[in-house]
Amino acid sequence: MPPTSPLLLIISGPAGSGKTTLCDRLLETFPDRIQRVITTTSRPPRPGEINGIHYHFLSPDDFRDKLAAGAFIEHASVHGRFYGTQRQDILDGLGGHKDLLLNIDVQGAQAFKADLTLQALLPRLHSVFIKPQSLDQIKQRLRHRATDDTREIERRLQSATAEIACAESFDHCIVSHSKDEDFASLRRLYLHLSQP
Repeated sequence: MPPTSPLLLIISGPAGSGKTTLCDRLLETFPDRIQRVITTTSRPPRPGEINGIHYHFLSPDDFRDKLAAGAFIEHASVHGRFYGTQRQDILDGLGGHKDLLLNIDVQGAQAFKADLTLQALLPRLHSVFIKPQSLDQIKQRLRHRATDDTREIERRLQSATAEIACAESFDHCIVSHSKDEDFASLRRLYLHLSQP
């Protein structure tokens, strides 16, 4: 692909790393330059969610059919629901004029790097890991968020340990400090990477 083709920026990190907030701020700061990749789920829409805006909503059977047909670059089953990124959504997005932003887990990011159909995109595909300074930092953020019980926080901390061990497989790493410092780092990185 020519160097002026859209950038695909993948943001990953453990729960509590602040990656969703960073993605939201990047989209708000550069609305004319970058857009979020719409991923797919088998869960029903929550109140206010719109198909094709928040997610592509599929029935579990339709999701399995697409999965069997090889339509997904990456997918996961979380609490009995499927989530994934369809290959065609990426290819269609890269045919446009905006850079693409994708917020996925570590395993999903690794699947993108391994997908042979995306090899031509690799010069414009950049993965960024948001790395906490410590597990204690993650624990404090998860407690402050107050959306998970103690058992769920412990499960997320165990997952975080395994995810942090994968940080070196990413193209870029931002060590988390404050929300503003993290965003300043991501903003600088994005502006650098998106230069023609």
